[in-house]
Amino acid sequence: MADKLTSRQLAQLAALEPLPQRFAQIHRLVEEIAGLRADDATTRRLCRILDESRASMNSVGLTPLSEQLGVMGMLARRGAGIQMKVRGLREGLAGLKINYEGALRSAKTPESRPPEELGTKS
Repeated sequence: MADKLTSRQLAQLAALEPLPQRFAQIHRLVEEIAGLRADDATTRRLCRILDESRASMNSVGLTPLSEQLGVMGMLARRGAGIQMKVRGLREGLAGLKINYEGALRSAKTPESRPPEELGTKS
């Protein structure tokens, strides 16, 4: 009998599905900020995408992704130098992609069954 995914894992997969498109949006907005073509509306849009993603990750229990998105949102809101902001957001996006791959792998891997259901093999 094949192992099945739990309802929690299915919810996590549904929440993780739109993230690659959001990563592309985040990357584009960060590069606009880096190229000095951005205005306040661009920064607000970036913050909104980060906050929405953070809320969806937090709702399904993906805390590492949620925390990374929160740090990036805080950094995007700061009024510090553009170079520091862009570098932090780029590094955050790279870390976010790594966390995403780990969360996706974890959500796709069926959880092991209790030992009494497995039986013993000799």
